[in-house]
Amino acid sequence: MSRIKSVLGAAKANGRTALIPYITAGDPNPDITVSLMHALVAGGADIIELGVPFSDPMADGPVIQLACERALAHGTSLRNILAMVAKFREQNTETPLVLMGYLNPVEAMGYDVFASEAAKVGVDGVLIVDLPPEEAGEMAQLFEAAQLDSIFLLAPTSDAGRIKSICEVSTGYIYYVSVKGVTGSASLDVESVKTKLEEIRTYTDLPLGVGFGIKDAASAAAVGKYADGVIVGSALVNIIAANAKSPQLIANKLTALLQEMRQALDAS
Repeated sequence: MSRIKSVLGAAKANGRTALIPYITAGDPNPDITVSLMHALVAGGADIIELGVPFSDPMADGPVIQLACERALAHGTSLRNILAMVAKFREQNTETPLVLMGYLNPVEAMGYDVFASEAAKVGVDGVLIVDLPPEEAGEMAQLFEAAQLDSIFLLAPTSDAGRIKSICEVSTGYIYYVSVKGVTGSASLDVESVKTKLEEIRTYTDLPLGVGFGIKDAASAAAVGKYADGVIVGSALVNIIAANAKSPQLIANKLTALLQEMRQALDAS
């Protein structure tokens, strides 16, 4: 059983909503990414989404765009990130790791090489934002052979046909984008999220993670009543940005915010 399936299955069995934080690898510099990953676990992370920086992150708002710029300014590459994962795995073999990013860096490395290397260092799943299911066949087969979960996005505007096609190719969990627009861009309509999740569940038994609108403990708790997992990104990346010149402060601040969210989720 994959780490993702095991962790999300255990959370469901215990009546818990999984907490899934996102940070951009290499932000504010590559030297502290692994320590920040451990800080996320200390704060209550069930799964970590590790962003692969890209020069044109089309689904992301200014907060994560700037994180990508900071990471790329330090030369952070996909191979660097795989090395970070390997280092993280020296101390943590339990927390699932998902690489989230765009197709170009994977294509440049080579699909088969990436799948093999990612599995070797301990990656559990991959979410490629700009890879539609219609074009994912070859890569999905390579990922499956390497025992990597393929995770896809669904949006508020996804119709029944789109939902069905995404559910058919997804493994691990499905990432539901709770707002129309880019990351960090809009306020959250919890009732609309609830309604859409109910619709998606008529097509799949996979866990549903919700992201793009989770800013604090209150919004995490509100969404956590209906989602299997709550995904938080921009709020954490904001902390990194605000303390980029004092990186020694970042880990504790990330842990503190996640602890607030974890407590709110458990209380709700």
